[in-house]
Amino acid sequence: MFELGSDGPRVILVGVDGSRSSMRAGAYAAGLARRQRSLLVIAYIQPVGAGAVPQAAASIAAAGRDIAEDIRAEIRAAFDRLPEDTGPAWEFRTRPGDPYGGLVQLAGEVRAEAVVIGASEHAGHRILGSVGVRLVKSGRWPVTVVP
Repeated sequence: MFELGSDGPRVILVGVDGSRSSMRAGAYAAGLARRQRSLLVIAYIQPVGAGAVPQAAASIAAAGRDIAEDIRAEIRAAFDRLPEDTGPAWEFRTRPGDPYGGLVQLAGEVRAEAVVIGASEHAGHRILGSVGVRLVKSGRWPVTVVP
């Protein structure tokens, strides 16, 4: 039976987008998952071009898939560099959508008990709020924002 509040998170969700802070968040989450013996779910939510013309939307979707594959390859290479059987169990998931909404939906699907995300590197998020701040304010899971 699924239980929140066990002796540590059994599933840790980390959002990555290829930025330096998100990759640091991924490394932090991997260490946490290894120490806690948790499943690490690494997520890349592919931005969609809302209101874009169909040709542009198709190009944005193709670019999102390419970025997802690059991130997956970088993550696999990082885990392959670890000594055998020392890394956590992990899986990579990607989907198109809004980063906040996509992470919330995925956290529910995998029953995440902790969420890790990199701090926003965009100045405009100080006014509008970053994905990390929105996740913290939702109050659904412990959220770690890695600088």
